[in-house]
Amino acid sequence: MNRAMRKLVGWLIAILILLIVFLFMGPLYIINEGNQVVVTRFGSIVDTHTEAGLYFKIPFLDKITTYPKLVLSLDGDEQRIPTKENQFIIVDTTSRWRISDPGKFYQNFTTLDNAYNKLSDIIDSSCRTVITQNRLSEIVRSSNLINEAKEKDDEEDDETKEIGELLNTTSTNEIVTKGRSELCRLMTVEANKLVPEYGIDLIDIVPRQIKYSDELTESVYNRMIKDRNQVAQAYRALGEGKKAEWLGRLESDKRSIASEAYRKSEEIKGAADAEAAAIYAAAYNKDPEFYSFWKSMESYKNNLKDYPATYSTKMDYFKYLYSADGNKNR
Repeated sequence: MNRAMRKLVGWLIAILILLIVFLFMGPLYIINEGNQVVVTRFGSIVDTHTEAGLYFKIPFLDKITTYPKLVLSLDGDEQRIPTKENQFIIVDTTSRWRISDPGKFYQNFTTLDNAYNKLSDIIDSSCRTVITQNRLSEIVRSSNLINEAKEKDDEEDDETKEIGELLNTTSTNEIVTKGRSELCRLMTVEANKLVPEYGIDLIDIVPRQIKYSDELTESVYNRMIKDRNQVAQAYRALGEGKKAEWLGRLESDKRSIASEAYRKSEEIKGAADAEAAAIYAAAYNKDPEFYSFWKSMESYKNNLKDYPATYSTKMDYFKYLYSADGNKNR
């Protein structure tokens, strides 16, 4: 091998060694699906990549910071918030968000932990702003289905109407004009006034849990007890009214039945007396003496049964006691 050839081989070996060293220094990097990166050089951002693939960097000079491109969640801490009626509730929220601009995100936070802390403060603030401007019923309910169902029941149940009249109210539930879903949307709108400048896209804010504070819980329980007592008293009053109504109707029916029975009995007695009189008259016409005898026997039975002795100067009255044929001279 001549000298030129050896020199060429030496250069090729040197180049190969340099290439191997260069590759060991890591000039290439891979961005996986669901990730995005920020490339910095001496602390300054030189490039950002949001698409998956193979990319080049300057070894030892360029620093790669990787962020997730997927939707992230943030569970907030419980906070005690007053409603529009100044009733305190405890609200615990959860949120969904993603990094929309990795460059802005790096400039403001650098790490995800810093972003979580800042975003939590923004969400808590927006949640407090919206809740303090709305009534408790708007926060804990999403629609008027309760009222609509109650109105439907009232239309179908006359007894419920009577109870409502006794309670002097048509509905114990407040009308919901916004509802919890709309308030969640307003919270998200309020928070999104700030987060875009941080390279964040806030998707939604949802109350994970809403609890009454201790003093409000006691107040709610007392109000529920009072409402139930009022309803119970209304039912008792309605029952007493129904009882009096049915007793009055029963007494009226009893008098009506007794009156009708007396009328019918008198009619029957009258008919019987008329029939008996006709029989007596027919018997009298056939045998006047037997009729006189029979009537005398009935008179003795009715008038003398309670007297052990009878004194009378009217001997004709006792004529059948002296003789079977009524002749007192025998």
